[in-house]
Amino acid sequence: MNPSVISALAALVGAAIGGLTSVLASWLTQRTQVRAEWRAHDRARRQELYKEFIEEATNCYVDALQHNEPNLPALGNLYAKIGRMRVWSSREVADEADVIGRKIVDTYLAPDKTFIEIREMLADGSIDILGKFGDVCRAEFDSLRAQQF
Repeated sequence: MNPSVISALAALVGAAIGGLTSVLASWLTQRTQVRAEWRAHDRARRQELYKEFIEEATNCYVDALQHNEPNLPALGNLYAKIGRMRVWSSREVADEADVIGRKIVDTYLAPDKTFIEIREMLADGSIDILGKFGDVCRAEFDSLRAQQF
C-alpha cells in the first residue's frame, strides 16, 4: 500500500474520530443542561403547589374551626391540589396532604371552637395540622437535591 494513502486514511480517521468526539461532547452537555433545567422547573412547580396547598388548607381549617357548614368551593380547590400532588409528588407527600384534607372535613363536623379553645389548641400544639406535611415535603426536596449529584 502506498504510504501517502495510509497517511491520508489516518488523517481522515483522525478527523472523523475528532468530529464524533465533539458531537458526543456537545450532546452530553446539552442533555445535562436540559435535565438540570427540568429538575429546577419541577422543584419550582412543586414548591408553588405546596405553598398554595398550605395557604388553602389553612384557610379551610380556620373556616372549619369556626363553622359547621363547609365551604365547598374552597374544599374543592383543596382537593384539586391534592390531586395534582398525586401526579407530581411522592406518595408520602400526597398521602399526608390527603390526611390534612380529611382532618379539615372532620373539623367541620365537630362543634365550633371558641377563642379560648383555639388558644388552648395553640398552647398544646394540636392546632398544627400542617407540621408533618412540611416535614414530608422537606424530605422530598432533600431527596430531589441528592439525586442531582
